[in-house]
Amino acid sequence: MAALTRPTGRYDRNVARRRGATAVAAPRSRAGSVRREFATAESVYGTILVAGLILAISSHEEPSLGVFWGTIATVLVFWAAHVYAATVAYHGDDGGEIVTLGAAFRRALRHSNGLIVAAVIPLIPIYLGVIDVLDDDDAVDYALWSAVLILGVLGYLAFHERGSRIWVRIVGAIGTAFFGIVIIVINSFVH
Repeated sequence: MAALTRPTGRYDRNVARRRGATAVAAPRSRAGSVRREFATAESVYGTILVAGLILAISSHEEPSLGVFWGTIATVLVFWAAHVYAATVAYHGDDGGEIVTLGAAFRRALRHSNGLIVAAVIPLIPIYLGVIDVLDDDDAVDYALWSAVLILGVLGYLAFHERGSRIWVRIVGAIGTAFFGIVIIVINSFVH
């Protein structure tokens, strides 16, 4: 059986697989580190949630101030519910190890931060609408497109980390962004 290899790129990983390596360690890259920190399920969900909320709230002719505070309030409620649910889920017996309530709560906070972080960039244009730097409609448009851009970047980083070719990364980014647009539209109708 082949020894454990530590490849440095896509070519090396493919060679290691052909040679029958038992495990292939993924290369550590700056993009991979950024992706692991920010491209969590919670941040993707949070980005879609925030964009859907902005679209839904603004469709009721709310000014930027109403969209801003309505989005923040709703995201905080979803975040608190997520922290609560994760705390309950993590607390107790975890494969023979007892997880205390405090440890479960800290773990839930760490895993739920993406919901809060995801709201920051799309709310910047909305805030610019609040302070009259942008027209209300333009603020909403920029906020929605920033969410789509974020989803595209996250898709690109996911394919980059896998060592995909540049054209696959670009197609992955476009696909992720497009799927984000579809989910944002559906989400706005639900809300």
